[in-house]
Amino acid sequence: MTRPGDNQAVPGGKTVLVEFEDKIAWVTMNRPDKRNAISPTLAAEMLAVVDALEIDERCGVLVLTGAGDAFSAGMDLKEYFRETDGLSVEARAKIFRTNAQWQWRRLMAYPKPTIAMVNGWCFGGAFTPLIACDLAVAAEEATFGLSEINWGIIPAGIVTKAVSAAVNQRDALYYIMTGETFDGSRAAQMGLVNEAVPRAELRRRTVKLARTLLEKNPAALRAAKLAYRKVRDMSWDDAEDYLFAKMDQLRLLDPEKGRDKGMSQFLDDKSYRPGLGGYRRDR
Repeated sequence: MTRPGDNQAVPGGKTVLVEFEDKIAWVTMNRPDKRNAISPTLAAEMLAVVDALEIDERCGVLVLTGAGDAFSAGMDLKEYFRETDGLSVEARAKIFRTNAQWQWRRLMAYPKPTIAMVNGWCFGGAFTPLIACDLAVAAEEATFGLSEINWGIIPAGIVTKAVSAAVNQRDALYYIMTGETFDGSRAAQMGLVNEAVPRAELRRRTVKLARTLLEKNPAALRAAKLAYRKVRDMSWDDAEDYLFAKMDQLRLLDPEKGRDKGMSQFLDDKSYRPGLGGYRRDR
């Protein structure tokens, strides 16, 4: 595992920690005394981290998690709202724009696979990066909540939009309107996360999932995840046109020539059968 102090520089710093382990980049929100509440400092550091990891060969899969007993308690209300009230419109807008950049603009279109590992508390603004990640695994004991209604506000920023993209209307409105909390098992039932496991098994399950992704052709994986996000809002005709174009683009840009290898292994060598694993990569 690569840690700060090793020969090659590690992105991050005080509020965001990064560790590398066998092509997995563990990105940890690090304000455990504040249940990893997202501050302007954390947001700026996180944006720098995701930018750096995009071209860092030590990162094949990015795992987002939190230090201590929390994923993140959401936005730091004091630092994001009360302390920004006296700023100019431009300065305040820049602070919120930086947060949006890492939480969803970058993560939703990230060229590498992303997994949210929800180890504990996950509230409010933390739902946005959770849902922006491609996949998510939660501890059964984790506590989730959209508690904004309890102090007279709404899940704003882009939280309500994020929730609507992952959870059905009845469940979304129930938790938005009641402010009640729910656990990791319920989050999995609703589709907010892919699955929930006992906390003691959380890291092991996340590593297994990350390694599954690392076995795939990186260019094909990148094209597949980005294509899915694009076609969700397209008509069927537009989606068909886009996907054919994306397939042609992939053949040109894939340095591994995965399509040619896969076809050869299936049709010529008879060494690969779809559904029983990926084609053999030369690595």
